[in-house]
Amino acid sequence: MKIAIASSGKDESAQVSPVSGRAEFYLIYEDKKLIETISNPFQHGGGGAGIGVAQMFANKGVELVISGKFGPNMTAFLDEKKIKYKIAYNKTVKEALEEA
Repeated sequence: MKIAIASSGKDESAQVSPVSGRAEFYLIYEDKKLIETISNPFQHGGGGAGIGVAQMFANKGVELVISGKFGPNMTAFLDEKKIKYKIAYNKTVKEALEEA
């Protein structure tokens, strides 16, 4: 399974980001092995960050997104693309991955 985790840092010891569309980084895992670290290109700027991030994940074949919070536009797009999402509070990326 391909999993994207919103992160406040570049490695799995970082905290899961409390926001999804504007998270600093996303760590992408496949079969629970880190395959890519993305500096979020939608972190700054105008509206539409959640949809932009969700489209990026759809293009990458992500099946599950984990973050501290999701906005309604992002969840609607994820639902449309059949991508699951899960909320993780006060956890490191590693802890969230282990619970996925």
